[in-house]
Amino acid sequence: MLKTKFTLLALACAVVSCTAAENSADNNQKIEANLKKVLEPRLGDGAKIVSVKATPYAGLYEVVAGGNIVYTDKNGEYLIFGQVFNTRTTQNLTKERLEVVNKIKFNDLPFENALKMVKGDGKRVLAIFEDPNCGYCKHFRQTTLKEIDNVTVYTFMLNILSEDSLAKSNQIWCSADRNKAWDEWMLNGKMPATPSPQCETPHAKVSAVAQKYGINATPAIFFADGTRISGAVDLRGLEAKLKTVK
Repeated sequence: MLKTKFTLLALACAVVSCTAAENSADNNQKIEANLKKVLEPRLGDGAKIVSVKATPYAGLYEVVAGGNIVYTDKNGEYLIFGQVFNTRTTQNLTKERLEVVNKIKFNDLPFENALKMVKGDGKRVLAIFEDPNCGYCKHFRQTTLKEIDNVTVYTFMLNILSEDSLAKSNQIWCSADRNKAWDEWMLNGKMPATPSPQCETPHAKVSAVAQKYGINATPAIFFADGTRISGAVDLRGLEAKLKTVK
C-alpha cells in the first residue's frame, strides 16, 4: 500500500511538472505572437524572434531577436531595451547571455573566402568581417592589428555600407596579391593603380554567412571559442579577450 502511495505521488508530480512546462511553452508562444508586429520592424530587416524564455530575475522574459536581447513582461505588453546588472556581483547579465546566444562554430566559417594574415607564431586566431569603406575598421587595422603579435587573422570583406564597397572589394580580391592590396587600401588609402582583371569573388557567400550569424555592422570580430566582439577594440581590450579564449 505504501509503495502504491509513493507511485501515485510520483505520477502526480510528473503530471504537474509536465503541465507547468506546457503552460510555460504556451505563454512563451503568446509573448512571441504579441511582440512580432512591434519588435521585428523596430530591430530592422532579418531581425526575427529566435526565442522567448523566462529569466530567473525580476519576473522578466528574455527575447532574442536579430542577435539582440530585449526584455518583456509575462504578457508581452511592455518592452525594455537595455542591460541587466546584478548589483551584488556587478555582473552584466545581458552581456553574458549575448555571448552565449551569439556564439558560433568558429571552424564552420568559410576561411577559403577570407584574406589571411599571419603575425609572429600565428597561434591565436581571429576572424574579422570588415567593409572597405568602414572608418572604424581602418582605425582598428591601423592601430590594434598593427600592434598585436602572434595572431592569424582571417578577414572577410563584407560589403554593407555602399555599392562602392562592393566595387572596391572586387578590385582587391581580384588583385595579384589581394592581401597586399587590402593592406594598401585600409592602411594607406591606396587602391591598385590599374583595374584588376575580373575573377570569381566570394562576396555573395560572405553575405550569406553574415546574415546567418546576424552580422549587420563592421568590424565584427570572432574568436576561436565562437564568441565575438562588435566594433573596434583597442590593443589592451583585444589582448584581455584573447587570454580568455581556450
